[in-house]
Amino acid sequence: MLVLALLISLTSFTVTAQVRVKIVTDSGTMIVKLYDSTPLHRDNFVKLVKQGFYDSLLFHRVIAGFMIQGGDPLSKNAPARTMLGNGGGDMQRIPAEFRPYLIHKRGALAAARDGNPQKASSACQFYIVHGRPSSDAELNQLELGKGIKYTEEQKNIYKTIGGTAMLDMDYTVFGEVESGLEVIDKIASVAKDGSNRPFGDVRMHMEVLP
Repeated sequence: MLVLALLISLTSFTVTAQVRVKIVTDSGTMIVKLYDSTPLHRDNFVKLVKQGFYDSLLFHRVIAGFMIQGGDPLSKNAPARTMLGNGGGDMQRIPAEFRPYLIHKRGALAAARDGNPQKASSACQFYIVHGRPSSDAELNQLELGKGIKYTEEQKNIYKTIGGTAMLDMDYTVFGEVESGLEVIDKIASVAKDGSNRPFGDVRMHMEVLP
């Protein structure tokens, strides 16, 4: 039986961004731009930032070569060694906004989620890609396994600056770090416990830039 795989063409696309958010952490400051092509995630993130929701929350899960994750509301006053990551489940999920031209390159801002079949995003938890370079063989395997097709430009990004290509089209990417990429390196390299929570709290404060 001949099985025809559906290939999602990851064609070139001009990504526009009108909104920028400053994320101040104990390890430095990042400026992220939010994509206009993912308006549900953009507007939700802006709403929470303006409400002060993220202020004093932690980057509670950090994995070098993968990502740094934060936004769990239970992390604000969490005692040391407490396992985090389940907060915000009582908030309404955000429908997935997968865009073939938005990939998990280094510095990508994406929404965390649980295992719901719709792949809808957490209303508050997010991660920023740290990542690592990928080989042609790894990218080719992903294309075959996930039924996607990267452009040569995207392949070059993954092979040079790196990312976490395995997450493409499964988690919504809705922005990217525009400045302060070195902060991701600092946070990803901190000492952590067996649950990947930093021993020393890495807190965040956010504001929407004018």
